[in-house]
This record gives sequence, C-alpha cells and structure tokens, in this order.
Amino acid sequence: MKTTFLALLLFFVLNCFSQQTITDTIIHGGLHRTYILYVPASYNASNETPLVLNFHGYTSNSTEQMYYGDFRAIADTANFILVHPMGTLDGSSQPYWNSGWGGAVDDIGFTNALIDSLSAQYNINQSRVYSTGMSNGGFMSYTLACSLSNRIAAIASVTGTMNTNQSLTCSPQHPVPVMEIHGTADGTVPYNGTTGMSSVANTLNYWVGFNQTNSSPVFTNVPNISTTDGCTAEHYVYENGTNGVEVEHYKIINGGHTWPGAPVVVGTTNYDFNASEKIWQFFAQYDIYGKITPTAITEKSLSNVAIYPNPVSNQLTIENNEVVESVTILDLTGKVLMNKTTNTKTIEVSNLSIGIYFLKIKTKNSELVKKFVKE
Repeated sequence: MKTTFLALLLFFVLNCFSQQTITDTIIHGGLHRTYILYVPASYNASNETPLVLNFHGYTSNSTEQMYYGDFRAIADTANFILVHPMGTLDGSSQPYWNSGWGGAVDDIGFTNALIDSLSAQYNINQSRVYSTGMSNGGFMSYTLACSLSNRIAAIASVTGTMNTNQSLTCSPQHPVPVMEIHGTADGTVPYNGTTGMSSVANTLNYWVGFNQTNSSPVFTNVPNISTTDGCTAEHYVYENGTNGVEVEHYKIINGGHTWPGAPVVVGTTNYDFNASEKIWQFFAQYDIYGKITPTAITEKSLSNVAIYPNPVSNQLTIENNEVVESVTILDLTGKVLMNKTTNTKTIEVSNLSIGIYFLKIKTKNSELVKKFVKE
C-alpha cells in the first residue's frame, strides 16, 4: 500500500501543472512583463518538453493571439508547452514588439529571461525552443533568429518579414530553419516590401543563402479545398541546407494580412490549410542542432561521464573513470575547432565565442559526445 501511495503521489506531483492556462509576470528591465502560458494535458515533468513562443501582432495582445493563431489543441496531442508573451506600448500607446522598431525596451532580453523563467518551473527541452508570430510577431521571430539563435531552434512567421537591411547585421550562431506564410495581397506588410520592410523574396533569399540550401525550391500547389475563401496557396521548399535545415514558404495568392485556418475570418483568409498545424509539423522536424535524423550529431549520455561547469567560461572538466585519450570540440555545424590527444581531464575553452558546442571524448573503451554552453 505504501508503494502504491508513493507512486500515486509521484504521478500527482509530476502532472499537477498539466492542462493549465496561466497568466503570470516576470520583471525584466525594470518592467513587469506578462505572458499567458498553456501547459498541455500530456505534460509530464519527468520528460523534457519543447517550448513554442507565439508572439502577437502590432496593436494586438497575447490573449487575441492565443485564440487567433491557436496551437492549444495541437499542444495537447503533440506535447509542447506554449507561451504567449505580451508586448509593451509604443509611442502611440499600441502594444508592439521592439524588433528593431524603435524604443528602449529590450524584447530580446525579455524573451531570453522568459525562457529562463519557464525553464526553472518546467522541464523545457533547451534544444527545442521555437518562435512564431503574427505580423510584428513574425518580425520578432526573425529578430530572435538573428540575435538569440543560441536559444531558438526554428522560427515561423505569418504575415511578417525582416526589416530592410536587417540581414546586414543578422548573426545567427547556427543554421536556422525558417517558414514564411504570407499573402500576396497583404496591405499591412506588403509581399513585395515597402519602406522599412524587406520583400518576402529578399527575406527568403537571405535564409536560403545563410542556411546553404538549394537555390531552387521544390514547388507544389496546395489543394484548393475551400473554393469560397477568395484565395489559393502555393508551397515552396528549399531543401538540403546545412545540418538538414530547410526554408519553407506558403504563398497565399490574393491572401490578406491573415492567419490561414484562423477560427474567425478577418479579410481574405485562406482555409486550404491550417497555419498552426503546418508550423508545428515544420518545428517538429528540428532541434537546435538541425534536422532530427539518426545521422545528425547527437549527444550520447552515459551515467558515469560528466562535464562541468556547464555553462563554462574558462576551463571544462571531464569527470570519467576511464583514461581520456583524445578530445574534440565541434561547433553546431559539425566543424572541428579543436582536436587534441591528451590524458588530461581539463580543457581550456576561454578562446571560444559564446554559444553551444559539442565535446567528443574518446577513451580506450568508448567514444561519446556531450554538449556544453560557452558563456
């Protein structure tokens, strides 16, 4: 009976947060920043769980985005935690994200702090944090891909794009899978660009180049399931990027500034597919190291091997009962940065740039890979 009671108690503790919608606040930059968190029924604290950030558009808010670009039913079955951050007010007293749009609010730092805060409360899979959003929320997702790629595995933008010339200062630390969903008749964020806003073509070209995908996409027509929505859809996939990364684009012919498959019709909305479903299917293929395949670089965990401190600033120590014969440090693309034959268990990493790396450890009887963060 005692064993049964403890098992039931453990089950309750591990699942006590399941299927909840929680409004909470963190303090960042001297501001109280709010967010709406959705924890699916399938969440179990004993398992690492992906996190999806869903950013609202300009003049909108986190509640509207939760219902309009809705991922909750998908999160319940696919098992990921969903967070809807709330922006601050701009000079016109409208909610927005400072994705290079002006103002002193540090929304990149806020996002980083929010991920940290949620990770302290939930078992977040740090290699599977994704960002999506509508309009200004799409701009914000591109900004995170450029400036917070050490935390973001993949992004998807609906009716957003990059700022003009943002690509000149964009500095991702790894290949970033990108999906862009955009209507050709979008009057708010024009498909062909406008002052301050990059065209969809230029944005896609940047990521195709950065990720080193095929320059010519695989093209398919999306079946015209809804013949009364006033628009059709085309699908473009740029394949074979570094680490298996791809760039995808859903081009909505005559589509407006809208979220395909949304529960409410606002302008010309496409109903041939559901954007939320396609975005999650896209995200689910990747972690921060690239496409999740058996041939990708993976971390092999052995209970008798540890590396510390992690994150590390200067020296990384290997704790292992066996004699170390060699160590190799690789970046996220698999490029070898250091290969050293040594029997020491202390590795100097102070010369590495801030980011995520792999440490390959070879002993007489085994070879394994551990990931570490250089801070």
